[in-house]
Amino acid sequence: MKSNLIMRWVGIAVTLQSILAGCASPPASIPTSGPSRAQVVEQNAAVASPIPVVDIDDAQARRVMASGKRNRFGDLFGEGRVSGHLIGAGDVLEVSIWEAPPATLFGATGVDPRLGSGTSRVTSFPEQMVTAGGTINVPFAGMVTAAERSPHQIEAEIVKRLAGKANQPQVMVRVTRNATSNVTVVGEVTQSVRMPLTAKGERLLDALASTGGMRQPVGKITIQLSRGGKVESMPLDAIIQDPKQNILLQPGDVVTALFQPNSFTALGASNKNEEINFEAQGITLAQALGRVGGLQDSRADAMGVFVFRFEDPSSLPDEGKDLPRTPEGKVPVVYRADLKNPATFLVAQNFPVRNKDVLYIANAPAAELQKFLNILTSSIFTVSSLVTIAR
Repeated sequence: MKSNLIMRWVGIAVTLQSILAGCASPPASIPTSGPSRAQVVEQNAAVASPIPVVDIDDAQARRVMASGKRNRFGDLFGEGRVSGHLIGAGDVLEVSIWEAPPATLFGATGVDPRLGSGTSRVTSFPEQMVTAGGTINVPFAGMVTAAERSPHQIEAEIVKRLAGKANQPQVMVRVTRNATSNVTVVGEVTQSVRMPLTAKGERLLDALASTGGMRQPVGKITIQLSRGGKVESMPLDAIIQDPKQNILLQPGDVVTALFQPNSFTALGASNKNEEINFEAQGITLAQALGRVGGLQDSRADAMGVFVFRFEDPSSLPDEGKDLPRTPEGKVPVVYRADLKNPATFLVAQNFPVRNKDVLYIANAPAAELQKFLNILTSSIFTVSSLVTIAR
């Protein structure tokens, strides 16, 4: 009697295993951490715009890597130019005027002691701030436009206005406080600064050096540059290694040093389900799998390793035609890695993981069967116990 009962249960288990193995998805009533491999690949036919599933191979890994290399400061912002200092509202200037003897306009002033007696006379006016309207006031020259001009251009304008009033006037305009031609450096630096730009032409690494250096290891720092409404980022070590990325700074630039700003989220049948931060230079799929402890041997479907991402259309074979786009121009895509294929482990060493990626590992069909059998066994024992109690 007992042997017949055991054989009957074995037959039921084998039948259930065959049914579940042939199903595209487990029964909806079985608890699960996410879709199965078949559900991700096939998706629901009722979906108007199914997300494309792209297999990770060598060609695809090269396309993704190539799209990432285009986001470099040298390509996005160009080399830049040394524009010199243009005066702006808020700058503080000092104006000095020399007049050759006999000084007729500024004769009451003293002689410059550094030039000796009997030579030209100098008049230095009090420092004054450039007004919101962009002007300064110079005696006998009136209101002189200073904004968007260099000190040399302001000097020439004052000399022109003093012609016929002063005897061979010579003018020097000196910037005593620079309030407009600056670069702001903040973030994971020793000290945040507002660095003034000079005619020398300061570069990105000059601004970082002026802060006293980084508070975190160089390999974990991302540099974000904001210029003219455009914001882009690059790993600091990549800027150091490639001189072309050490671009000239422009007035108004904001440089931000960020510590490990990138992260991906691991879900499903991995040994660690959480958000994982990673270095500025990025990590590969192989490294990402290592950081989550790999796949759970008792649950994972090695053919169902997926990366969900909003991707640059240029990374896709047909540039994501007919796919919906985000406001930033990205398209949704699902990358699939078959870890049962040994060659995939080589490709995974070159496939980059991006910021905000979701790494999902599906459950194997046998794991769903085990869940079902556990539920079934639990229910049978519960009923058996109730029957025993009733008797």
